[in-house]
Amino acid sequence: MSTDLNMEAFFQLHRDLPREGPGSPADVAWAAGLLELSANARIADVACGPGGDIASLLEAAPEGHVTALDKTPHFVEAARKTWGGDPRVTVLKADMKVIANPYDLIWCAGAVYFMGVEVALRAWRKSLRPQGAIAFSEACWFTDTPSDRAKTLWGKEKTNMTDEAGITAQITAAGYRVIGQRRLDDAAWEAYYAPLTARMDLLRSTADLALVEVLDEAEEEAACWRAHGDEFGYLLSVVAPA
Repeated sequence: MSTDLNMEAFFQLHRDLPREGPGSPADVAWAAGLLELSANARIADVACGPGGDIASLLEAAPEGHVTALDKTPHFVEAARKTWGGDPRVTVLKADMKVIANPYDLIWCAGAVYFMGVEVALRAWRKSLRPQGAIAFSEACWFTDTPSDRAKTLWGKEKTNMTDEAGITAQITAAGYRVIGQRRLDDAAWEAYYAPLTARMDLLRSTADLALVEVLDEAEEEAACWRAHGDEFGYLLSVVAPA
């Protein structure tokens, strides 16, 4: 099966979904409250996907500005369709490795693994304003003895997945200090899986072989979390240069 066909099937499943990973407005509110983020803060939403966190970021900084960036054209198009008329939002097709402007907050929901925690934090430091901070969520183990099913799932996603202490060690190694950390709750996961499951149900009866493979993988991912969600999850870390 070709890579192009797989990607086409992937985007067929993910088209018009509100977000591309677990997360909720409560996560943004918690991070903003922890930082006492100013109403006019400048925020970068890195690897923003379709823009699922933009509304919450604007709520945290209603007089500020959100620069949302993603390198996938489909997601950029979706975010622009929703936010193109709001002067407080700029949506860019850009690589997360290159952030040009200074920000009070760099927000990255579930995508820091594309670069790695240490690499990302070091690369983004130059784009932080004085007293600026980075908030990112990263998948990790919550147990030393995960089930074979969970290990099989995450072995495909992250071959080097660590635990909460491991993430903290990477933060420290990058020259940052932890302001606060918390695990994403069930509501954050359901905000992703509920719309995804509904779309899978809609597509299943007419899916071709490529799409069936994508649907099966997504279905197993959701089922594994529902069965073993106490073994793994996302840790949301709010950090600043040490």
